[in-house]
Amino acid sequence: MTAIENLFTAVEPAGGPVLDAAATTRCRRRVHLDHDPDAASAPRAMPDPALEQRRADAATHREELGARLAAALAGEWCEVPAALPAAERVAATARAVASGARLIWRAALPTDRAAGRRGHAELLVRVPGGGYVPVIVVRHRITDPGTGALTAPLEAPWPQRAAVDQERKVRSQPRDLLRLAHLNRMLHAAGWAADSRLRHGDHGGVIGLDADVVVWHDLRAGHWPGARSTLAEYDARFADRVAVATAAATGAPALAEPSRVTECRRCPWWPTCEAELERAEDVSLVVRGELAGMLREVGVATVAELAALDPVAEPPVEVPGLPFADLVALARARMRGLAVVRRVAEVEVPRADIEVDVDMESFGEAGAYLWGALLRHPSGRLPGDEPDGYRAFATWDPVPTQDEARSFAEFWTWLSAVRARAAATGRSFAAYCYNEQAENRWLLASATRFAGMPGIPPLAEVEEFIGHPGWIDLFAVVSDWFLCAQGKGLKRIAPAAGFTWRDPEAGGENSMRWYRHAVGMDGAPPDTQQRERLLAYNADDVHATQVLREWMTSPAVKRVPLAADL
Repeated sequence: MTAIENLFTAVEPAGGPVLDAAATTRCRRRVHLDHDPDAASAPRAMPDPALEQRRADAATHREELGARLAAALAGEWCEVPAALPAAERVAATARAVASGARLIWRAALPTDRAAGRRGHAELLVRVPGGGYVPVIVVRHRITDPGTGALTAPLEAPWPQRAAVDQERKVRSQPRDLLRLAHLNRMLHAAGWAADSRLRHGDHGGVIGLDADVVVWHDLRAGHWPGARSTLAEYDARFADRVAVATAAATGAPALAEPSRVTECRRCPWWPTCEAELERAEDVSLVVRGELAGMLREVGVATVAELAALDPVAEPPVEVPGLPFADLVALARARMRGLAVVRRVAEVEVPRADIEVDVDMESFGEAGAYLWGALLRHPSGRLPGDEPDGYRAFATWDPVPTQDEARSFAEFWTWLSAVRARAAATGRSFAAYCYNEQAENRWLLASATRFAGMPGIPPLAEVEEFIGHPGWIDLFAVVSDWFLCAQGKGLKRIAPAAGFTWRDPEAGGENSMRWYRHAVGMDGAPPDTQQRERLLAYNADDVHATQVLREWMTSPAVKRVPLAADL
């Protein structure tokens, strides 16, 4: 049995809480609060406009795809009207199942009250031998370049038509797999499922953002740690979440207490949990995730208790990632109200005669619409050098668009010319970004997507740039030389260097909203003021990285306390 299976006995909540698939990937404390009657008046965060917009975009994506499939598969297609009340949608789905419809769009499944499940499938697909398997439609990428994914053409969305794809590999999306398992269990409860003994009886399909194929998954395959199948992983998680929800709903002792995890950033219950954690000075305010739970189990439950430990002694638990001494220093920094402390006496940052700060703006996974660059000549300009300053290479056609090729090509041509000028004049060159994962991803994706178009570099040329020591990730530099008690994001660390953004709402989530208005994505005319706002935001981002590295290589950084001195 897994650890999660050992914790709680599955509860059969006849007439009790009913959960959807999302509960299996949510924080257990959130599940508790969602079902605790006493939490009804507890503080919650205001609705997140960015999250609401993503949900609206996902709904639009599903409806547009449904219309495409209905036109392409008219002879096979049965659609449940969206306007019907919930009970009537279930009844309409049941009639379609009874008639043997091959494809049922917008299927509403009967609530499984015995097990505590509710859910719906964008599409039910009838398989040879009878019965249905689920297909879900999502607005994120589900494959990467590679081989091995099991895909079927969008116009033939049946698992028996799937074959191993030589151009795609599966991108890990646990939430999709767990939702398919949830629907599998609901189909079995309704008597609508394919026989599990059939070849494709326990398969499920996903149509992603690109909406060009159906990716099929065998839910019995051992993709999870310990070679557990998706169905086994789902069963264990769902039993646990039902136990948590039932305890909350019935007033039994809580099975989940607050603890800070990554999900907290966007959880509506965070104000409630944060207040509890702050009152308790809980250790998860410094150490997130499973490690916080391990420390509590050995009696280190608060920030003060962690700060009191000997940083050079044997850790009380196994500590992955950071050295144990760093965890103690982070706790001590928090107790003193310090956002940043130095790990080392001398901070080293590679500098150059010609420096370029780079920041890319993308709209989710749809495309990269802006490449911003700040050029500086710390050693002085020579005749023929370009002037210092910010440059923007943008497309204002809604992404994805072929015009991305033009803006990316212009950026790459300019950057290459600056590098060539440095080499020709015997000067050093360095380009900087903050957390290279995003920039590298879109550098490679742009070279791949637009290969052969004017100004687009060969993929090998982009790979050479990414691998060159002159491409410097300041996030990695900060991680090497500093401990950050309040996070290492650029918006967290740059203020320590004295930098502030001009826009008080500057942030990645808000920039998504600004972009929608900037390109007229919602049907309104494009808003040029929002374009200017995005350009100013991007200019501040590259200016922030410039200020940050100059601060790290200045005497001012010595005023930051050393972790060893805390």
